[in-house]
Amino acid sequence: MTKYIFVTGGVTSSLGKGIISASLAKLLQSRGYSVTIQKFDPYINIDPGTLNPYEHGECYVTEDGAETDLDLGHYERFLNTPTSKANNITTGRIYQNVINKEREGAFLGKTVQVVPHITDEIKRNIRILGEDGKYDIVITELGGTVGDIESLPYIEAVRQFKWEVGSSNAIVIHLTLVPFLAAAGELKTKPTQHSVKMLLEYGIQPDILVCRTEHHLTQDIRKKIALFCNVNVNAVVESIDASTIYDVPLLMLKEQLDKTVLTKLKLSLKNEPNLENWKDFLGRLKNPTSEVCIGLVGKYVELPDAYKSIIESFIHAGAKNECKVKVQYIPSETLTPGNAIEKLRGLDGVLVAPGFGERGFEGKIEAIRYVRENNIPFFGICLGMQCAVVEYGRNVLGLKDASSTEMNPDTPNPVIAMMEEQKKVVNKGGTMRLGAYACDLKKGSKAAAIYGKLHISERHRHRYEFNNDYLKQYEAAGMIPSGFNPENNLVEIVELKNHPFFVGAQFHPELKSTVANPHPLFINFVAASLAYARKK
Repeated sequence: MTKYIFVTGGVTSSLGKGIISASLAKLLQSRGYSVTIQKFDPYINIDPGTLNPYEHGECYVTEDGAETDLDLGHYERFLNTPTSKANNITTGRIYQNVINKEREGAFLGKTVQVVPHITDEIKRNIRILGEDGKYDIVITELGGTVGDIESLPYIEAVRQFKWEVGSSNAIVIHLTLVPFLAAAGELKTKPTQHSVKMLLEYGIQPDILVCRTEHHLTQDIRKKIALFCNVNVNAVVESIDASTIYDVPLLMLKEQLDKTVLTKLKLSLKNEPNLENWKDFLGRLKNPTSEVCIGLVGKYVELPDAYKSIIESFIHAGAKNECKVKVQYIPSETLTPGNAIEKLRGLDGVLVAPGFGERGFEGKIEAIRYVRENNIPFFGICLGMQCAVVEYGRNVLGLKDASSTEMNPDTPNPVIAMMEEQKKVVNKGGTMRLGAYACDLKKGSKAAAIYGKLHISERHRHRYEFNNDYLKQYEAAGMIPSGFNPENNLVEIVELKNHPFFVGAQFHPELKSTVANPHPLFINFVAASLAYARKK
């Protein structure tokens, strides 16, 4: 029977439930268990696809095309296993499913209520991943904090679920805060006590407490928390601030979180965790032999979480190159022909980030012109690739009014245009080209050399594409489309011949970079930036 672990949060948000869930999953996986993690988000959006990145950070896309919470990126990066649409559920989707059933008459005239109908739908979604037989353990992270109005149905569903399957088949880990009061010079346990008391009011006794803290917990504090919160003292786990999220699995191993969990679930400890590759990665991450400074040009740079997967991909690729990647955030709307040189001077490489809408579009084009003309390594992702096409059209092909129809629907030279299947789309949510698609690489191209193969699969999230009417013009002028979708001939990759590294990708390579498998495009981009830095 599949075992279930629920991770709840208290006191404050942003304590790191996603990282604790991913770290625990990594430890259980390294002991030989097959584990997956799902995230339940209490907001009423159907998915995060229509949310502004300032609201919720980046929107992470799975292989099967689900637009999901950025925590799923952490799950994949830690576990090196793909997630799916079953791994992220929102209140919006729960209610939509229940209302659709009600409209179909599936409730036989009953009054539809939060309990039992909404809670039953939540429990059904908890079970989906456990029922396909692939996983020994399913970890479910509940978004928000205990006490939020919108989280109540989830807490109630967990209470019912735990009661139904039994205490050795489902446990609750509660992540809480033990703040340090500088004036008093001590750690305070009261917020944790209140948070657990609130959980108890809802009928849930947490099995394990993970305490976020800036200072080490003394044995006395652990005993105090254990006494007031009804848990064993060995189930009070310290989660101290770490220099990198990739330290957390080893910190949790030291705290024996995995052993405590397996004991409570009545599972054998199997093998000692095999984390040699993880330690090797951490060793290279923390002991770089060189450093590069890469500019990230985007419109959401005030919130680094908007580019979470890109930043993590740089960490993976940096470790592979034994090189520290310093990312310099450059707001695209501040770039003009007059200041581009000044703002980009000194960088070893420039990545132009994905995004939507007109704001900052011209700034991205200025950045690309500067790096193309000065042979600085360039990497464009999604809109970044489209900007590279527009810039080349304007400044090399002489199509002065070249643009994307997203920015200028009436442009006489739509070198980037809406995909045919997107033209009839009315609704914005979940209707883009989403998820994994095949791509064939040209023999002898830089892309083929980077991947070391000719057939790849990458994840997408876009509505606009390279306009193939201009294909021959671009090729003749030296911008080579080196990757194509085999089914519809969509241009997936463009590159420049006589440039140290100039690659634009229509897909999102950052979504497939993990600790175990850093993405080849990022590895090569960082290597090219390193080579450029050494030449300066």
